[in-house]
Amino acid sequence: MKMVFRYFGLGNDTVSLEQIRQIPGVEGIVWALHDIPVGEEWPIERIEEIKAQADEFGLHLEVVESVNIHDDIKLGLPSRDLYIENYKKTIVKLAHVGVKVICYNFMPVFDWLRTDLFKAGPDGSTALFYEKARIEGLDPFDLVQQITQDTTLTMPGWEPERLAHLTNLFEAYRNVTEEDLWNHLSYFLEEIIPVAEANGIRMAIHPDDPPWPVFGLPRLITSQSNIRRFLSLYDSPANSITLCSGSLGANPANDIVSMIYEFKERIAFAHIRNIKVFDNGDFIETSHRTIDGTVDITGIVQAYHDIGFTGYARPDHGRQIWKEQCRPGYGLYDRALGIMYLWGLWDAYNRVQENQSSKKEVSKV
Repeated sequence: MKMVFRYFGLGNDTVSLEQIRQIPGVEGIVWALHDIPVGEEWPIERIEEIKAQADEFGLHLEVVESVNIHDDIKLGLPSRDLYIENYKKTIVKLAHVGVKVICYNFMPVFDWLRTDLFKAGPDGSTALFYEKARIEGLDPFDLVQQITQDTTLTMPGWEPERLAHLTNLFEAYRNVTEEDLWNHLSYFLEEIIPVAEANGIRMAIHPDDPPWPVFGLPRLITSQSNIRRFLSLYDSPANSITLCSGSLGANPANDIVSMIYEFKERIAFAHIRNIKVFDNGDFIETSHRTIDGTVDITGIVQAYHDIGFTGYARPDHGRQIWKEQCRPGYGLYDRALGIMYLWGLWDAYNRVQENQSSKKEVSKV
């Protein structure tokens, strides 16, 4: 397992590369050019600039999250081919600096949804929170205003240039069915995966967050059966998944441990985080400790250890603790704690494996 840490760039993150390199076992950053409008080709000069910054601190930049997909591609419009060509050119440039995985998603309009960015817990920490009943009666425009009101740091997946046209976006998606979206995704894969293969890059789709339709918009990457269908669209190691335990875990019916065993050859990137799901469908993000949430983090790490997972993993979101002022979900302290919890589990499974091997050797004697 290769541990990485999401980083939003100089001037756009409260966490520094100096701090990241001090977290035990972290070897690289998960990055993107967040100021480049969706659909545009990434400039090689900017890409190389990030590489130079990472190199200075001995960190690699082998995972990008995300090269976001223009809505014209998701909508299947004739203009999609222009944006797909830009995407292909960006893939080639990223391979030039050593990128191995591109995490992306195919969610219409909203990349992720929460109703509260700073929900207070009993211990005084705050975390991202989803209130099901509120979403069902909420005007999406009110949600956009709430999520984007703080302009000091970018919010991934909530690009202002795209959300400025929210009315037109909803109108454009009005007659797009789930099957339409599957077809548009298949078209995208047919164009992109050969380029990724040729450049040694694995495209790793991220599950929908949350994993069900919202505001009448269809969702695809929501369950084990849907992931199975996705992987069958293009049978190649370059067509892979980012298995996010937090996104999929919002639906208690999703057996993430089972997914790890079934899709082990096609998991390029693991997001490991915990959430607590309530009986009414609400959920809140918690510490990574298994007992603090609903997701079986202990079983998930054991499954990754069992399959000999050598892909990339990150602790994904964290709470805001110790009065840290940071981007919601992306502070330093709780994510660093999460990494140490994950490493603790991993090291324990290593020790168990070593003891079992020793016993077998003794029994042979």
